[in-house]
Amino acid sequence: MAVSSTIGRRIAKIIAWLVAIIVILIVALAIFILTFDWNRARPYIDDKVTQAIGRPFAINGDLKVGWQHPVGETGWRGWVPWPRFSAANITVGNPDWAKQPQFATLDEIDFQVKVLPLLAHDIVIPAINLVNPSVDLERLLDGRDNWTFKLASSSGPSEWKLDLHDIAFAKGNIALSDQQKKVEMQMAIDTLGQPIPIGEVMKQQETASRSASAEAVGKAGASKLTAQANAQAASEAAASAAAASGASSTDITASGATAANGASGALVAGGANGASGGASEGASGAAVASASNASEAGTATGAKPTIPPYAIAWTVKGTYNKTPVSGSGKVGGVLALQDANRPFPVQADVKAGDLRVGLVGTITDPAHLAAVDLRLWLQGNSLARLYSLTGVTLPDTPPYATEGRLVGQFKPGANVFKYENFTGRVGGSDLNGSLTYTAREPRPLLQGELVSHLLQFADLAPVIGADSNSSKAKRGDATAQPANKVLPVEEFRTDRWKAIDADVKFTGRRIVKDTNLPITDLYTHVVMTDGVLSLEPLKFGVAGGSLSSDIHLDGSTTPLKGRFATSARHLKLKQLFPNFKTMQNALGEINGDAALTATGNSPAALAATSNGEVKALITDGTVSRLLMEAAGLNVANVVYEKLFGNRDVKINCAAADFVATNGVLDSRVFALDTDDAVINIDGNVNLRDESMDLGVHPHTKGFRVFSLRSPLYVKGTFKDPHVGVNATALALRGGAVIGLGLINPFAALIPLLAPSNNKPLPCGELLAQVRQAPSAPAPGMKQQPKPAISLDGAPVNKPSAGASSPAAGDRKPAVMSPPMGAEYKGS
Repeated sequence: MAVSSTIGRRIAKIIAWLVAIIVILIVALAIFILTFDWNRARPYIDDKVTQAIGRPFAINGDLKVGWQHPVGETGWRGWVPWPRFSAANITVGNPDWAKQPQFATLDEIDFQVKVLPLLAHDIVIPAINLVNPSVDLERLLDGRDNWTFKLASSSGPSEWKLDLHDIAFAKGNIALSDQQKKVEMQMAIDTLGQPIPIGEVMKQQETASRSASAEAVGKAGASKLTAQANAQAASEAAASAAAASGASSTDITASGATAANGASGALVAGGANGASGGASEGASGAAVASASNASEAGTATGAKPTIPPYAIAWTVKGTYNKTPVSGSGKVGGVLALQDANRPFPVQADVKAGDLRVGLVGTITDPAHLAAVDLRLWLQGNSLARLYSLTGVTLPDTPPYATEGRLVGQFKPGANVFKYENFTGRVGGSDLNGSLTYTAREPRPLLQGELVSHLLQFADLAPVIGADSNSSKAKRGDATAQPANKVLPVEEFRTDRWKAIDADVKFTGRRIVKDTNLPITDLYTHVVMTDGVLSLEPLKFGVAGGSLSSDIHLDGSTTPLKGRFATSARHLKLKQLFPNFKTMQNALGEINGDAALTATGNSPAALAATSNGEVKALITDGTVSRLLMEAAGLNVANVVYEKLFGNRDVKINCAAADFVATNGVLDSRVFALDTDDAVINIDGNVNLRDESMDLGVHPHTKGFRVFSLRSPLYVKGTFKDPHVGVNATALALRGGAVIGLGLINPFAALIPLLAPSNNKPLPCGELLAQVRQAPSAPAPGMKQQPKPAISLDGAPVNKPSAGASSPAAGDRKPAVMSPPMGAEYKGS
């Protein structure tokens, strides 16, 4: 018993001494920590961090370590103090090639570390507080950047794990200089006083962006855009509601169609009244907020992760690709970046040159850019100016404004972004549809389908440079159209055609134009591959028929090489001249084909170098007798028709066959045969200088009294044409009248008598020749001369000097529609 008692006392003494030693060590450690001048450790810390990151690191201010009771801990853990570290005036150096000496600076950093997790090799930091952080980011043309650190290699994975809960700061600054992307930016960052939910930010940005749309396309255009967007939102909301209620796919489709029809009606009313867009704006805002709140709250089953609120505000100013940039926005908290599966909120309202971009939405896994889902607004002076900012090649347009949803998936080697179900205004036209951008090699691809329900024809003019000089200046083009030229001289930007491939379909359902222009609708399929632009087809609804062209422009060469194949089908005569009263009783159709090739970098240059053939014909129609008599200057008949009415004459046939040689159109045959007359037209149209020199020769069928029939002429330029009577022939006839009148008053009637020309055109042979498909040489090659068509002594055009029939091997057929004879024989 005595032995066991002795052992017990010894064990107690040992335990007591151990406890005493531990207490003494803790007290000594506490005294050491509290009294030790930690600034003595700065050289050691600076050296170790410098070796670890491969950059100069320095703590230039005080280094302190203190103890504080933990906040939020309960029970006995609340009695275990945590060490608190703070350091002032910290700098991280830049590589020697950088413009700025420091990569990062901090006025102060302080943080606490939980003690107990250290026993399990866990470094748990509840929060790090940063005071005035400033970061300089630089990248050179050769790809070197200062944000990639060469960290010291370790022999194996660390046993320690860092767990950082929050990063807090009041203000900060970031500078970015990227020579590769041509970016020079200064960004100021500040924390929001109170977190803001995404729904509230969505409403704010919608209001700001729609105000910007009014500045771009006018208040009326912005009102119509709002109506379009509300109609689209109503349709999507109806479909979403049907899906959420578990409706069948048939029910969803019906619901969406009903909503779309209702929305379409609202859109028409909004376009007509203008004010209805504003009336529906509240409903649109409510729908957007509802969708945002639903997304933020998530579903009851937890299918959608919650979206954290906005916590940080930023402003930016600088240049991108030499374009001034300024703007502001908001993002979520820094720690929200750590959860790769949780959407990170972003918002921006940025102006770059005349372009303004507004966006609200989320980014999934911002550190690795997994996906984006944004509401996007765009406004600017021309869609073509997006190229310098995005690299996407788009045509020149009037001022525009759009809004829609941008979704994107970042995949290795093939990032895909879709601007889906967007609505917009371009000039006075509406624009709707979806576009998909795929980042692929060797060139990205733009695909989509666009629809304009109400297309202003004038809004198409900038596409080919045919808009006014003031419009060109507004969209940033310095090329002025000469006052005496009609064909646009503005050059195509072929250098941009190799930047992207495209496959886009566009439909203009209804075209609003001048009443003299008989165009009703438009469809085109734009394909661009490696600098070659094709419109397959470019099709207009014209005068009750169609004008369809296949256009192939090879921009990979200088100058550009073009091939054009055009077919006109079922063009109604009376609809071709809607404001010409004497043509409103005309019947019959015009059909024609053309095949041309050319070289040049503008529409004017292409026209000036065009080679090929143009053909057209009319059969079995009727035309106003008054028009025919006026063409023959049969004075008595014109007066009679004016007083007593108008009768129609039958068109036996009409045909035109022009040969284009280096921009000059020479007529092989250009004739009209009716029951009353044969009219033959000769001469040429010069596309190089936009001049015309045509003679109109009427030949009467039947006997005419009181006729001053004389050749007419069409001269001048496209800009300033002149139509009149051949003065020489008319003067000779007038002189004969006066001379014979001096001899005998009745003899003066002889020059006014028009004898009959009873030789009609041999329509069958004429039309058979015109129906042959036109041909054109290869681009840059001269069209071989062709003889005029001679038809059994009928009044047709004379051959050009030196004209000869080309050898079969010299003619290269163009890609054309079926010949007129095959499809329209006897039409």
